[in-house]
Amino acid sequence: MADRRADGYEISHDPARVDVDAVHAYLSGESYWARGRKRAATDRALEHSLCVGAYRDGAQAGFARVVSDRATFAWLCDVFVLPPHRGRGLGRALVRAALEHPELRGVRRWLLATADAHGVYAPLGFEPIGPDDRRWMERLADGAPSPTLG
Repeated sequence: MADRRADGYEISHDPARVDVDAVHAYLSGESYWARGRKRAATDRALEHSLCVGAYRDGAQAGFARVVSDRATFAWLCDVFVLPPHRGRGLGRALVRAALEHPELRGVRRWLLATADAHGVYAPLGFEPIGPDDRRWMERLADGAPSPTLG
């Protein structure tokens, strides 16, 4: 799947397009959630996940990863947009593309954790799970039962 955007960015589910060096450099060196991650861990995580990339002129501009059983549950993680490409809606476009991934149609419950990007996820149906810890956000498919917490 590729979706050419008017501003020259392309969103793709093709794992062969992911620039693993760029993704690892950002995650291990820049992100607050994966700082120090070893390259072998990044390689293994990408191999066992569904990946979505944002590209400008063929170069990696952003990334998102989904871990899922492809039937009932999906964990959205490692979402980022490289600094020169921020402010163009790419974060939301990456999440939307993950939600629309052909292998994830019908997944009823999505989960993620974020310290600072609630504004990216909320317009796409993600809500904080509880009032005490807003880091955890969830998106339930229509008709999915709400979990009992506690």
